[in-house]
Amino acid sequence: MKLISFLNDDKATYGAVTTDGVVDLGLGLGGKYPDLKELIAADALEEARRAISTSTPSWRFEDLQLLPVIPNPGKIFCIGHNYEEHRLETKREKTAHPTVFLRYAESQVGHQQPMLRPRESTMFDYEGEIAIVIGKPGRRISEAEAWSYVAGYSCYNEGSVRDWQWHTSQFGPGKNFFRTGAFGPWLVTADEIAPGETLSLSTRLNGEVMQHTDTSKMIFPIPRLIAYCSTFLPLAPGDVFVTGTPGGVGAKRTPPVFMKDGDLVEVEVGRIGVLRNTIAAG
Repeated sequence: MKLISFLNDDKATYGAVTTDGVVDLGLGLGGKYPDLKELIAADALEEARRAISTSTPSWRFEDLQLLPVIPNPGKIFCIGHNYEEHRLETKREKTAHPTVFLRYAESQVGHQQPMLRPRESTMFDYEGEIAIVIGKPGRRISEAEAWSYVAGYSCYNEGSVRDWQWHTSQFGPGKNFFRTGAFGPWLVTADEIAPGETLSLSTRLNGEVMQHTDTSKMIFPIPRLIAYCSTFLPLAPGDVFVTGTPGGVGAKRTPPVFMKDGDLVEVEVGRIGVLRNTIAAG
């Protein structure tokens, strides 16, 4: 399934993208689950499949105002320097453990919504990444069990305000400006992608490929990330892991390339889809 969160008459709801259009699951499931996170937490994906099979789509996907796939995650774990090419271009030392920092829900937008370049900076950079969404609660999850905790996959653009990121050794401010990150277009449920399947990842800026890699080149694979982060915090349904960006970021190019108003940035992940956003002044 491809599951989305979107606005209907200014009210947040969620649904499924089919070949014929979008099925409103908030309505189709009788309001039992108020949002996509609650649907996942209730382990109700099979119920959603049944509802889709008996429902008539209500909208065209292209006509909807999309929200981040999970608009209200409890936690967004972001992983830094998780591809060797990116580690080398940033001149970071090798580490035995993942680099982890957090984003907040207010820093995100959905597919086809503008990412906002803050007026405080001209150093707004792209970071194409693969996101996973957690499907059930757990603590101290082993790597061997980690795949069973994944509800699904999505695309992510971890827009970074570089000068604010570099104010100190802590990344937080540069990673959390309002509406600077993008998450979408949909969640592809885990049953459609085999555990550990190699997924390609590309970022395009105004049609030019800026980043390209695949998940086989991750330094810390997804099970390791889940095991590590679930050690210090319990994971909950709807929590998001943003699993790292490859080499080719704008800040490390010669000359540097930063996103500007009117640009189009696309993050494409094999087997998932393409996340598209324009850049606007914020």
